[in-house]
Amino acid sequence: MAEQAGKTGKGPQWWRIFHDKFVVEERYMEPGGRRNLYRWAVILIGVGALLFAATLVAVLQSGTAPWGPDEPLRDWLVGTRSETLTGIMIFLAVIFGPVALPIIVLVVTVAWGFAAKHAWRPMLLAAAMLSGVVISQIILQIVRRSRPPVELMLFGADHTFSFPSGHVLGACDFLLVGTFLIFSRRQNPRSAVLGFVGAGVGIVLAAVSRLYLGYHWLSDALASLSLALVILGAVIAVDTWRTARIPGERITGELSTADSPRD
Repeated sequence: MAEQAGKTGKGPQWWRIFHDKFVVEERYMEPGGRRNLYRWAVILIGVGALLFAATLVAVLQSGTAPWGPDEPLRDWLVGTRSETLTGIMIFLAVIFGPVALPIIVLVVTVAWGFAAKHAWRPMLLAAAMLSGVVISQIILQIVRRSRPPVELMLFGADHTFSFPSGHVLGACDFLLVGTFLIFSRRQNPRSAVLGFVGAGVGIVLAAVSRLYLGYHWLSDALASLSLALVILGAVIAVDTWRTARIPGERITGELSTADSPRD
């Protein structure tokens, strides 16, 4: 039976499906569009790096004291606390927390990987999320910043380090990178704008929930956002490099002989 399959040239279907799934997808665009993607990648990486550096310097210079607007914003949020609002913020903190969010990411990436023709984008999303976790854990151990006072925490005491916020970084990576990977394949700029607006709303809610519940300072959330911008820029650059092609271009980045300019 196997010999007959080999002779007929059909071969095992499962191997063909597996091979096609992990072949990097290609998409075609005009040279100007690809240059714009690279330009946005550089801008996001540059802005994110500068914002993170400025926030880090400010935090280190403040020592054990809160930085600038950290304390006034915390005091204002404490003044807005109510039973209903606290319930909503706890729900948001759980959704973007270290238990629920990894499960959500796992379900999304696995389902997306099976449903999509190519697994490149869900794999890239998973890699971005993992990179954020690793980077945040390294910075946490280097900076070792204390959290706000325990008596202000509304969802149990947390004595781990505060800078940057893992909740906010996870939310930023998932929403920003996911939005780019979905809408970068669509030709409707308006839908992309709406997608990023929705991602921005989700990020604000994730950050406010952590500040409201008393677990982070504003500067922790800003640091997380800045790191997410760097990761998003890196994802855009890698995705563009591996998948974006101009008409007549091979996967190696060279023009095919048939499409190359003639003398």
